[in-house]
Amino acid sequence: MKRKNSPHSVSSETQFPPPTREAIDYRETAVGRRSFLRKMGIAGASLAPVLALMVASSAMADDTFVKFKGGIGVIPVSSVGPTGAVANVVHGIQPGGDPWVIRALSAEVKVDGRIHVEGRGLLLAGGNAIGTNGGQSVFATLICGPLPNGPFTVHSTPVANAVALAADGDFTIDDILSPAPSNPCDNPVLLIRNVGGVWFAAGIPLVIE
Repeated sequence: MKRKNSPHSVSSETQFPPPTREAIDYRETAVGRRSFLRKMGIAGASLAPVLALMVASSAMADDTFVKFKGGIGVIPVSSVGPTGAVANVVHGIQPGGDPWVIRALSAEVKVDGRIHVEGRGLLLAGGNAIGTNGGQSVFATLICGPLPNGPFTVHSTPVANAVALAADGDFTIDDILSPAPSNPCDNPVLLIRNVGGVWFAAGIPLVIE
């Protein structure tokens, strides 16, 4: 016997209306984009003076015109001639009486005469006090001028501000050269001298590119 379908029976597959996608209001999107770009433009305009000041400050800070990297310890005698030993005189400045060594040296000179020198291991390399700092204090001298025998100028930090060498020969000089050197400084020579005026070490010029 066939069973009749009940008028109240429910189909096994329930039908739902197809999902609807919300319409995108492109006008609101365009307005939002313009607002964002306008805000970015305002922010950029506000930052422009700050960025310009940062660039100017960087340019002012980078006013170094002479650099030295590496050092040479003094050898008191440069040669021996018919009349005896010839002192290792540099632009009229006498050498120390004993040899000295220096492990490292770096220096920067600014256009206004400021100088910063970092020295490491400036120690006696001869005599009974070999390997010590000899109880010395040092200052810096920059010499500018053509070579070999042309006129030159001498610029030094104050002798009164000479810094004492540490036990291991380390030292730092932060001072101002007087008179301020001219820019450019031709054939720069940097000498590290003691309060008696003799030189113990020289810097090796670094080419600034």
